[in-house]
Amino acid sequence: MRQEDKKSINQYLRFSGIALQMGALIGAAAYLGVWLDEKYPNDFSGFTVGCSLLGVFVSMYLVIKQVQQISKKN
Repeated sequence: MRQEDKKSINQYLRFSGIALQMGALIGAAAYLGVWLDEKYPNDFSGFTVGCSLLGVFVSMYLVIKQVQQISKKN
């Protein structure tokens, strides 16, 4: 296998790992929000919405930082 092929496969694996990390973080944040809504009931599921949005923003921040690191290496 050529060096270029190995490099491209390695990058695909990195980006798939980033996607899995992003999904896990958003899922965990949503689960935390559902748990908080069950523990402290309210009319509009505010904890679920808030935690889910926080999970999205944190995961986007982490994705941007990781992509910047990858681009600096290349």
